[in-house]
Amino acid sequence: MNTIDHILIVDDDRGIRELIAGYLDKSGMRVSLAANGRQMYSVLENGAPDLIVLDLMMPGEDGLVICRELRAGKFRSVPVLMLTARDEEADRILGLEMGADDYLPKPFAVRELLARIRAVLRRARMLPPGMQLSESAQMLGFGDWRLDTIARHLLDQEGTMVALSGAEYRLLRVFLDHPQRVLTRDQLLNLTQGRQADTFDRSIDLMVSRLRQRLRDVAREPRYIKTLRSEGYVFSSAVSVIEEPQ
Repeated sequence: MNTIDHILIVDDDRGIRELIAGYLDKSGMRVSLAANGRQMYSVLENGAPDLIVLDLMMPGEDGLVICRELRAGKFRSVPVLMLTARDEEADRILGLEMGADDYLPKPFAVRELLARIRAVLRRARMLPPGMQLSESAQMLGFGDWRLDTIARHLLDQEGTMVALSGAEYRLLRVFLDHPQRVLTRDQLLNLTQGRQADTFDRSIDLMVSRLRQRLRDVAREPRYIKTLRSEGYVFSSAVSVIEEPQ
């Protein structure tokens, strides 16, 4: 039995909300609407949607703040597709860092938006076997580092905390869940952002570079994240689950 996808649209522009809602409704989806973060949370009180379409530029709490809050709470696993009037790479990367799964600049064709929504949902639900993130471990150890999966930060040998962005945490978590395994850019995008790479998409390479900086990993002689030319990346360190004292 097929279920109807529930899409929550959060945008302060009533015309855009109604345009998207009408098109998605005709496409067989259930749609809820919110003009801001407060209305969005009112909708979420009735249960999590399958995907949130979130506008970046809104008065009050903007989309970046809302997305960061979603990723820090109980709705962290709900895919987010971010809309914005700006199309600069820095803005797109910032949205992805805050936890967005995909990014579509305005103006856009509703047909393309529907295709993006379906793609994010499909990839989130059809990850390769054995590639889903594990949520059971609370502290993971590797090399000179520990990752606190509850607070979502790194700890070095001295116990000094290194904060991670949402995108950096998800990327590191994927590597730690699949050590010694070659992961292509498409697989990494699937697992961290729910989408595939465009021809000129450099977001994963940028995230790997930033994560290496957090780990103090030297790209020429990496201890943790190795680049395999024409293949992808491999996390080469052993990973262990650290039992916390009771």
